[in-house]
Amino acid sequence: MQPNISVGILNAEKISFRLSGRFLHTASERYFEGEAEAELHDKLFILRVAGQTIETSLPAVFHPEDPSACFFDLEQVVIGIDFHWQRKETQRFNGSLKIMQEDGRLWAVNVLPVEDYLTSVISSEMSATSNVPLLKAHAVIARSWLLAQIQKEKGDKPPKEVRPPSETRTAPTEETIAEHIRWYDREDHRLFDVCADDHCQRYQGISRISSQAAVAAVKETAGIVLSHEGKICDTRYSKCCGGLSEQFEYVWNPQKHAYLSKIVDNHREPPGFDTHLDSEEKARAWILESPEAFCNTTDKQVLSQVLNDYDQETPDFFRWQVSYTQEEMQRLLHKRIGFDAGEVISLEPVERGASGRLTRLKITGSKQSIIIGKELEIRKALSDSHLYSSAFVVETHDHLGNVPGRFTLKGAGWGHGVGLCQIGAAVMGARDYTWQEILMHYFRGATIEKWY
Repeated sequence: MQPNISVGILNAEKISFRLSGRFLHTASERYFEGEAEAELHDKLFILRVAGQTIETSLPAVFHPEDPSACFFDLEQVVIGIDFHWQRKETQRFNGSLKIMQEDGRLWAVNVLPVEDYLTSVISSEMSATSNVPLLKAHAVIARSWLLAQIQKEKGDKPPKEVRPPSETRTAPTEETIAEHIRWYDREDHRLFDVCADDHCQRYQGISRISSQAAVAAVKETAGIVLSHEGKICDTRYSKCCGGLSEQFEYVWNPQKHAYLSKIVDNHREPPGFDTHLDSEEKARAWILESPEAFCNTTDKQVLSQVLNDYDQETPDFFRWQVSYTQEEMQRLLHKRIGFDAGEVISLEPVERGASGRLTRLKITGSKQSIIIGKELEIRKALSDSHLYSSAFVVETHDHLGNVPGRFTLKGAGWGHGVGLCQIGAAVMGARDYTWQEILMHYFRGATIEKWY
C-alpha cells in the first residue's frame, strides 16, 4: 500500500489560503470552507477561517471531507528559490493542509498519497506534455528518490562533510588557506518529508498537471522503483549534465553509489574527445568544446518537453558563459559568502569531479585567499542566483599589473549533473528508446522492480 508523505510548501509569517469544499479542522472537529488566514502575532497563533477566529494550537490540520473533490489554494508561494527566475504564484493542492511553526515562522504543509504527489512532480520538474518514455522514467526516479529519503530516515544517516576522494586534484599548496566547504541535501528538513522546491523536487500541487499522459505515466508505473542490493536507489537528476554525468560523492556526502557513477551521455564515446578528465588540461578541453551527446540539442520541440515556461528563460545550458568585472566579482563574493578578497587576483581549480565540475575552487585576493566548495556553494558564490553549473574554466582580461579587470567563466551543463539528465532523457525518448532503456542508461547496475 502506498504511503502518505508531507511536503513543505510555504514558509512565511502570514499564510493566506482558501478551502474549496468542506475541510475538517481536527482540533475543533468542525468543518470549514472559504477564505482563511493564519499568522503569528506576539508569538501567539491566530487562525481565521470564513470570517471566524478559531482558537486552536499548532499544528492546525485540515482534512478534506471528499479528497477527490476538495482542494485548497495557497497564495504567495515562492518558486525557484534563489534562482534567476524566482517568483511568487498562487498554487492549488489536493490532500490535507497542516500549518506548523518553526523558528518564529509558519509552514504550510501538504499531506497526500505518494502517487498523487508524483503526478505533480513530473509535471512541475518538466512539461506535462513530454514524451511518454521520459514521463515514465521520471515517475520511477522521482518515486525512488522520495522513498529512498524516507528509508534513509529510518536507518543510519550518512556522515556529514569530510573530504571526498577525487579523480582530479591539484597538489596542495604550501601555504595554509582557510576552507569554506558546504553541501546541501534534504536532511535539513525537520517538520516534513520533503520541500516543494528544487532543493528536493519541484512540487506545485495540481496547478501544473496539464495532461492525461502525465497522469497515466504515474499510474502505469505505480509502485515501481529502482533498487540496488536490496535498497531503493537514491536516484538524482538535473536539467543537463553537459555530456558527462557526475558522481554522487562529489556533490553531496562522501558515499559512493555504484548506480550514480560517471556515464557518457551518448550511445558511444564522443569522437575526438577524452572523457577521462584526470587532468586540468583534459577538463578544459572538454568544457570549451561541444562534444556529441544526447543533451547537446537545439531541438525546440524536445526542449519544450523538458523546460517549463520559466525554464525556457535560460537559452543556453549545454555550453554557456558569463562575464564579471573586477568590481562585480568582489561584490558577489562579499554578498554571497561574506568574503572580502580585496582585489580578486585569480580563481583557480583545486579539485574537480568526474564530469569536470569544480568541487573546490581557490579564490586569491589582495587581502586574503580562501578555498570554497562543494559545487552548489561555488555556484552560489559566483552568481546573484545560481551559476548554471560548477563545470567551468576561467579566463581573465584587461589586466592592470596582476589584477584582472574582467573574469569570463565558460561552462558546461545546467545543475549538479548527477543521475538522469532530463534533456538527454528527452532526446532518448524522442529517438524511441523505452523508459526502461533510459533508466538503465543513466543508472548503471540498478534493477527495476515493483516495490508496492
